[in-house]
Parts: sequence; C-alpha cells; structure tokens
Amino acid sequence: MTSSAIKNLVFSALSSIWFTLARSYMHTYAGNDLIFSQVNSLTSIETLLPLSYYSLPYCIPMGGIRECVSNVGATLVGDQIINSPYRFQGYVNESVYLYTTGPLSAHEVRILKQQIRNMYQVNMMLDGLPVINYAYGRFNIQGTGFPIGYAAWNSDDVYIINHLKFRVLVNEHRNRIFDTMDFDVPSNGTVAKGYEPPLLFEIVGFRVVPCSVKHDQENMRKLKMFDKIDSMECPLELETLQVVRENERISFTYEVQFLKSDIQWQSRWDTYSEQGDSRVHWFSVLNSLITILLLTSIVIAILLKMISRELAKCQGIGKQAEADTDEEPSGWKLLAGDAFREPNHSKLLSVLVGTGVQITLTGMILTMMMTSYCFSGIVGGYIGVRLWRTLKGSTDGWKSVSGSITFLFPGIVLSIHTVLNLVMWVSHSTAAISISIYGTVLSLWFCTSAPVTLLGGFLATQAEAIQYPVKTNHIPREITARTLPSWLLVLSVGMIPFCTLFIELFFFLSSICLGRFYSMSGTLCLCLLSLVIVCAETSLIVSYRNLQAEDWKWWWKSFCASGSASIYVFMYCINYLVFDLNGLSGPPSVTVYVGYSLIVAIGTLLSTGSIGFLASFYFVNFLFSSTEI
Repeated sequence: MTSSAIKNLVFSALSSIWFTLARSYMHTYAGNDLIFSQVNSLTSIETLLPLSYYSLPYCIPMGGIRECVSNVGATLVGDQIINSPYRFQGYVNESVYLYTTGPLSAHEVRILKQQIRNMYQVNMMLDGLPVINYAYGRFNIQGTGFPIGYAAWNSDDVYIINHLKFRVLVNEHRNRIFDTMDFDVPSNGTVAKGYEPPLLFEIVGFRVVPCSVKHDQENMRKLKMFDKIDSMECPLELETLQVVRENERISFTYEVQFLKSDIQWQSRWDTYSEQGDSRVHWFSVLNSLITILLLTSIVIAILLKMISRELAKCQGIGKQAEADTDEEPSGWKLLAGDAFREPNHSKLLSVLVGTGVQITLTGMILTMMMTSYCFSGIVGGYIGVRLWRTLKGSTDGWKSVSGSITFLFPGIVLSIHTVLNLVMWVSHSTAAISISIYGTVLSLWFCTSAPVTLLGGFLATQAEAIQYPVKTNHIPREITARTLPSWLLVLSVGMIPFCTLFIELFFFLSSICLGRFYSMSGTLCLCLLSLVIVCAETSLIVSYRNLQAEDWKWWWKSFCASGSASIYVFMYCINYLVFDLNGLSGPPSVTVYVGYSLIVAIGTLLSTGSIGFLASFYFVNFLFSSTEI
C-alpha cells in the first residue's frame, strides 16, 4: 500500500469518526422533498432547568411525538430531541397555517407567563443545524434558538411568539452523475436527449425571524394544517401582538423562504463559531500563554541553576570550596533517609492519584466521556496500584485500592446527582433522568469500569516495582519549624494553574449557561496542554522548596499544590453565578448550578492533583538518584 493510500485511509477514518461524534451527515435533497425540523428541550438562562417542548400548548405533529436522538449522554444533560410539526418543502417558498389552540385555561396562562418571564427559548434544528435568531430581519446574530415570547415593560401582559419567518440557505447543484454526460450526443434510450437533471441541494444555513402576530380567529377557523396563507411582516405595535390571556385562542403560522448560498456544506458551522468575538478569545488565550511561559521560563532557569549548584557540590566538583569554608550539608541533602518515607493515608493518596489520571484521560463529549472514563480505568487502576505497591513495598491490598478507584469519583458524582435529580424531577425538568437511565449507568459502571480497573491493578502487581534511590531511616527526622505554615504556600500557588484555565472557563460557562455557541476547540486544547505543564511545574517547585526547608512530608503537599486550583475554580463558578447570572431564578436553579460546579471542582482537584504529584514524585526520585550522598 502506497503512502498516499495510507494517508487517504487515515483521513477517511478520522473523517468518519468526526462526523459520527458530531452526528453530522451530509444529506442531499431534491425539489419538493419534505423536510421536517426537530426541536430540543426548552432552555433558559434564568433557571438552567430544561423543560420539554410540548410542556407548552404547542402543536403536536401528525403521527404523535417521537424521540429522534436518544443516548445516555443526551439524557444526562437534559437534551430531548423530538420531532416537530414544522414542514419544509424543498425549494418551495410558502406561508403556512399550522394550528390554533383551544381557549387557554388559567393553568396554561400561568405556565406560559412564568416560562416567558423566565426567558425560556425554543431550540429548533433542521438537517442538524440549530436555528439562528435574527431580530426582526436585521442581520445581527442574536444567538441560537428563539424566545417563546416577550414580557411587556410596564404591564403584566406577555406576548407569545406564534409566527416564524424561516430562511433556509441552500447550496445547489445539478445531479453530478448527469453532469458528466453529453446530452447532445444521441442516447441509447436510457436518457432522453435534452434531459434536464434534477436540481439537488444541501442545507447550509437555518435562520428565523420570530414574530408575535394577533391573527383574525374567524379566518383561522376555516383553515386546516398546512393550508396556504398570505405572507406578513412582523408587527411592532402592542395592539397587533398576540397577548397571552385566559380564554384567548392562539394561532400558529410560519413562512419558509429558500435562498441560494455560496456556503459550502463543510463550512456551514462557521456562522455559529463567529457568534462570539473569536479575536478577543484568541488574543486573551495567547496573552495568557505568553505570560505563563515567560514566568515558567524564569522559574525553571532559577530552579535549574540552584539544582545544578547543589548537584555539583554533592558530586565532588565543589568539594574543595566546601572544605575551605567548612560548609555542612544542608537543605534537601539532609533528607536522603526520609524523603521516601511512607506518607500518612498512603492508600487514599494512591486512590486519588489513580482516579485523577483516569479523569485526565477522559474526553469532552458526555457520552464519549462516560465510555472513555470506564475504559481508561485500566490506566487509573495501574497507576494507583503501582503507587500503592511502591509506598507499601508489597502487593497486599491491591484489590481494595482498585475497588476504591472504581467507586471514588463515580460514587461522589452519583451521590450529588441523585440530590440534583430530585430537585429537577420536582421542577419537571427534562434533565431529570429516569430509573432506567440510572440502571444503564450503573450497569456501565459495574460491568465495564470495575473489571477494567481491576485488570489495570492486576497488571501493576506484575510490573517491576519502582526502586527508591536511597534507603529510608528507621527514625524520622524532625522537621524544622517555620514562621509561616507550609500549607499556606500550598493553597496559594493553586492560583497559577487557575490563571491558565479561567479564560476558557468563562467561555465554557457562557456557552452552557447563556446559550452561546462554543466551538473554539483549538484554544481549549492549548489551554489544557498549558494546564498540564503548569500543574507539573507548580507542584515541582513547591516540592523542591519543602525539601530545601528540610521538610520530608512532600507527598500530600505536591498533590494539593496543583490540586488547590480546584478551590479557585469553584470560587470562580460562584462568582459567575452571582455577577453574570445574577443568582439565577429560584432555589432549584441555584442548587443545580452549585451541585454541578461542585462536581467540576472535585474533578479538577483529582486531575490537577494527580498531575502535580506524579511530576513531583519522578522529580524527587531523579534528584536523589543523581547525587552521591
């Protein structure tokens, strides 16, 4: 197989994986094809509690409600992608009557008013593209989705969105098979001379102008679903908007306009990535990276200079100078017999490090995240048991360590989510999961994660044990007292890794809580790579400083030095809640937000802590193995 063929094969495989993960497949349509849109759960930046689309008095499709996309990951985040009655006929511009409600009951009016004031929005999709909301035809992107209604400024009235003006952007082409044929040449009868190939197109854009229109109910009563009506403009006067009142009937209509576009199918997502100011995003990330790299270079230069001087003295290069000044060994050289003394709670440390490595290897897509977390248990189990074996000097208890790695983080997440699920269930949110989904998650946990983690632990028992470069004394050395507690430094240095994370954290929270589209995967990768490097270096510096102060209890401090970034992550999430989300709307929303923030903080603690500990462990091992003490 040639190198070109191999490249093509790899490219095809990667493309297939990408489009599978993104659930984005190219569909080619012909004129008059019927295309139905889909709707996701109603979402709100005020409550963060997704609701079912049909919890409001919207039109139910012919044939009933069907779930279009169903997987554990989508269910856990509250996605409920279902069919809708909105029909689009390929390349046919039309204005259509959809449906008229019965007289609104007091309960329906109360629910509508409540959800409109809570700023719930409809999330509609066509051919996998989320709809983009343009304000009354002005080409200023407002974001994906559109509101279910508007509240009046100086009264108790609310107005519902009941007329949608859709614009579908298409990239058209003739049938590519017939394009290669010469229609002027006499045919064999299969294709007639002068045959016009069918017009095909792909959907490359989906836009909407939401309107509130008070329809004439006398005219609406005469219409059936999908009957044609006259086109209309969005009214601006309050008297012409559809108010939500008891016993009021609401008619829903929509318009469709197909527009030619030069946008290629592969580039149709570019519009969504441009919703935020990507230049500011990249500039902020680049500025943060340059600052971090500059500070890191200075610290590493100082650290290497200090270590090289100490190593030179220990290896005899500076022995004459030491003899002349009668200098006694000091700092970390005095800890050769204590640096590898087993720390307190060594089993817990092994479990935390193994779990942290497992979290670090986990991906970003939720369904993919659950699967990768389960299968990366082999690495987590291996690291945790190998560390335990190194600390204890034997393999006794390795099954307990593997089991603890299996249950630690998932157990914490399951406990917190159970409480949050009860809150969401009481609030009738689509994010509340059923008992069957819990069963699926537990099955994945016990049948996949547990055996894989035990396998990793078993492989660690068969691997060659890590040997310390020096022997440990029987009597521990007394630690010199300090003016300031060493833990004060450990907790404060967590700000350094957090500085590499907070910019992306802001954009990530904004995409989740404020409905902004997040697509800057390149900056996210750079941010995570910087985080790994800075966590390792921060913990390494703290460990070296402790050794210089003749403190041999560096084990837990190396874990907490980088892991303390989780404290600042949680504090930032609370700050975002108070100042950007204005406390949300109601205790259920705040409880859900704080609960998920706590899960993120715990995951950050385990991931960053394990990175810092492993870096410090191998650094201390290298330090003492490179000296002659």
